[in-house]
Amino acid sequence: MNVRPLGDRVVIKNVETEETTKSGIVLPGSAKEKPQMAQVLAVGPGGNVDGKEVTMVVEVGQKVIYSKYAGTEVKIDGETLILVRQSDILAVVD
Repeated sequence: MNVRPLGDRVVIKNVETEETTKSGIVLPGSAKEKPQMAQVLAVGPGGNVDGKEVTMVVEVGQKVIYSKYAGTEVKIDGETLILVRQSDILAVVD
């Protein structure tokens, strides 16, 4: 199934990372709090949103940091995706 966001919405997927403590214990992604880094899967067209002209600055494939409690989680084909507004994205990670 293909997801195409509307307006200033962006479809992202969390980037799962494993972390190793100083003592060498590996913490899987599920043992930590919700990550705030994600990869952009789809970007809406922007345009006139709520009476303001919005230009989309994020692109598909970029890694981004987003607000902790932003967005709506949806499950599509067994994958958990998050729909957020572009304004909820705080930074692009290079």
